[in-house]
Amino acid sequence: MFKGFTLAKYKLKIKAEERLYLPMYMGSTLRGGFGTAFRRIVCFNRENICQDCILREKCVYSYIFETSPPKDSKNLKKNNDIPRPFIIEPPLNEKREYNEGEILEFGFTLIGKAIEYLPYFIVTFKELGSIGLGKGRGRYSLEGMSIDGDEIYSSDGILRETQKRINEDEIIAEAGTYPKDRLTIEFITPTRMKSNERCINLPEFHVLIRSLLSRISSLSYFHCHEELSLDYKGIIERAERVKIKENQTEWYDWERYSSRQDTKMNLGGIVGKVTYQGNMEEFLPLIALGSYVHAGKGATFGLGKYEVWKD
Repeated sequence: MFKGFTLAKYKLKIKAEERLYLPMYMGSTLRGGFGTAFRRIVCFNRENICQDCILREKCVYSYIFETSPPKDSKNLKKNNDIPRPFIIEPPLNEKREYNEGEILEFGFTLIGKAIEYLPYFIVTFKELGSIGLGKGRGRYSLEGMSIDGDEIYSSDGILRETQKRINEDEIIAEAGTYPKDRLTIEFITPTRMKSNERCINLPEFHVLIRSLLSRISSLSYFHCHEELSLDYKGIIERAERVKIKENQTEWYDWERYSSRQDTKMNLGGIVGKVTYQGNMEEFLPLIALGSYVHAGKGATFGLGKYEVWKD
C-alpha cells in the first residue's frame, strides 16, 4: 500500500545558554527560526525569491522549504502547495521560559529523500542556536539528537550513521494493533481539515480520510518517488459509511505571525477525542501512517498531530 514510503523520527535536545522566552505554541517559532537559519547557510542569492533562482531545481533550501513540482512531474504540476518533507513536534507542556542550563527536547521527522539531508538540518539547528530563539533571541546549544532512543549526534560534533527507518512493514504492523470496527482518535494539536474549501469543525471520518489521502499521496510522490496505486474514489465512498459514535472535539483558535509573508495567520483547528464506528479495516494503515505524518495544514510546525486509542 505504501511501497517506498520511508520516514525517520528524531528527538533533538537543546540547552539554553541564555534565558529562552518562547510562545504558548512554540512549533511556529522553531519552524520560522529554522527556515531563516537554513536559508542563511545554503542560499547564495537571498535577494531573489526561489521561483526566480536559476539553482531552484538543485537547491536543498528550495527543496525543503519551497517545495514545488519538478518540470517533468506528471502530477500536481500547477500545484505550488506541495507538503514539505519535515515535521517539527514541539513539547506539549505549558512551559514557556527556560533558564540558562535547562534542557528542551522536541521531535523532528524527515520524510523520504529529506533523510539524506540530515547533516544540513543538524548544522541549521546549531546555527539557529547562535542566532537565538524566541523573544529576546535567547541563545542555545544543540546537545544531542537521537533516534528510537539511540544517540546519533552529540556535542562532540560527530554524526553516527544509522539505518533506522519507519517503512511500510512497520506501518502495517502498527495498523494491525487497532480495533477494526470502533476506533477513538484524539487530535492532540489543532487539526485543520477542509471540505468544499472550508475548514470543518466536525471531524467526519471521510473528511479525515480525504485529508490523509491528499497529504500522504503527495508526500509519497514528491519525496519518496512512489505514486500510490489506490482506488481514491472507492476509498472515499466507503469512508462515508463510517459514522461518528461520540464526539468530544472542539475548535481551538490559534494565531501565528509569518515573517516570510509578513502577516498574521489564523491557524485554529480541531482538538479533542472522537470515536468512529463502522467497517474500518481497510483504512487502518492510512490512519497509522497519518499518526506519524499528521493530518491537515500546518504539519511542518506540529499541527495535525493525533493519537489512536487502542482500548
